[in-house]
Amino acid sequence: MQSVKDAFLIRDQSHNVGYVVRICAVAALGGFLFGYDTSVISGALGPLTEHFELGGASTGWAVSSVVLGCIIGAFSAGLLAKTLGRRNALFICALLFLVQAVGAALAPTFFQFIFYRILGGVAVGIASVVSPMYISEVSPKDMRGRALIMQQFAIVVGQLVVYVINYLIAVEATHEWLVELGWRWMLASAVVPCVVFLLVLFFIPESPRWYAMRNKDQQAFKTLSRISNPEHAQVVLSEIKESLRQDSVHSSSFRALFRNKTALWIIFVGSMVAGLQQLTGVNIVVYYAPLLLGSTGDSIQEALFQTIWVGAGNFAGCILGAWLIDRIGRRPLVKWGSLGMACGLLIASWALYTQSQGPVAVLGLMLFMTTFGFSWGPITWVLVSEVFPNRMRSVGMSIAGSSNWIFNFLVAQSFPMLASNAFLSSHFHGAFPMWLFAVLCLAAMWFVLKYVPETKGVALENIEALMMTKQAASKE
Repeated sequence: MQSVKDAFLIRDQSHNVGYVVRICAVAALGGFLFGYDTSVISGALGPLTEHFELGGASTGWAVSSVVLGCIIGAFSAGLLAKTLGRRNALFICALLFLVQAVGAALAPTFFQFIFYRILGGVAVGIASVVSPMYISEVSPKDMRGRALIMQQFAIVVGQLVVYVINYLIAVEATHEWLVELGWRWMLASAVVPCVVFLLVLFFIPESPRWYAMRNKDQQAFKTLSRISNPEHAQVVLSEIKESLRQDSVHSSSFRALFRNKTALWIIFVGSMVAGLQQLTGVNIVVYYAPLLLGSTGDSIQEALFQTIWVGAGNFAGCILGAWLIDRIGRRPLVKWGSLGMACGLLIASWALYTQSQGPVAVLGLMLFMTTFGFSWGPITWVLVSEVFPNRMRSVGMSIAGSSNWIFNFLVAQSFPMLASNAFLSSHFHGAFPMWLFAVLCLAAMWFVLKYVPETKGVALENIEALMMTKQAASKE
């Protein structure tokens, strides 16, 4: 089996692969907390709902409130990253994560719980934009895909870890203790990775492209030299400066970008890719897997244990994606992943529709998450971080990240209401949303194959021309 280091080997051996992997891994810890914070609610939701005596709409709000914060965080992330730098934006993100972990765990009322969950969502939104932005800007072009997949890998590991922790907290607990205190311990467990993330951020440099945008060429050259060597660093720095000079005739403000047809098209494509990820239904599984599995008759402990296997499927898919992404490219992974996800949803929906208590539902969700793990999971953030030119990367990624979280909010808020609808629940037993998302998986695949070019091995400075070539081809 290949080692992790082998998976990141690149053709140009002048690059300091070990250093790149280390600094990208630190930035990707934002993704770990992203996965941890958004998934911890899956185990806490049942006891929390009973503790605060929530109805269907309030249960949806307990989940989707964090997404509202994510929208705010993603929309503001570009401005933070542009004015303060990528690393300082991650510092703010880490502090917000820590505050919300303590606050949500100790919240005496549902209103205060929602406040801290929204605050945590702001942190998740910032991390979802700034972590891949940083990774894309410090990675050599021929290992950028594998470096960016570290973000998704960290998200998946965060989800898997919290599934295990939720299960360990619940496995020997009484129902009464879970309702009173158990869900609080689940939320409080995020304090440890928050502190670790805050500390290790001191050991990574600022993005060389941000330094170059601020005319701090000496600092940019120093970081680029550590990534490769002085000769190659000088070439890359010259390319960045030339790209910035060409971009200087265009304003990167929101108003100016929306007057530019080229910029508007790229923003549209990037935002659609980000939003379509949510329309595949992935976060229905992430947020509600224990409730879905419990609806077939399993206890909360059994449902939490089965959720670990669903998370393991995502983990396995992410490893496969890391091995394939810079070998076969982005578009083939989206194609085969979308088909596999649709099949997984149909298998799981059959188990729900027939109320089967066997392993069929778990196997269907595992297939869905495994294929998501090597396709829409990493590819979304890889493409979103690649398709925007230097002059508009901060603004463009903020808009795309906001699109992702807006769709996430709509899906997370509407699912409990669909699931609790008397007609749908009595006739389809929770299968109807699965059928809907299976169709949307195929629609998302069609969009990417039609409008998104293959970006494997393309320098960030050459992306804009490639995007416009694909736009012209899509009209033929």
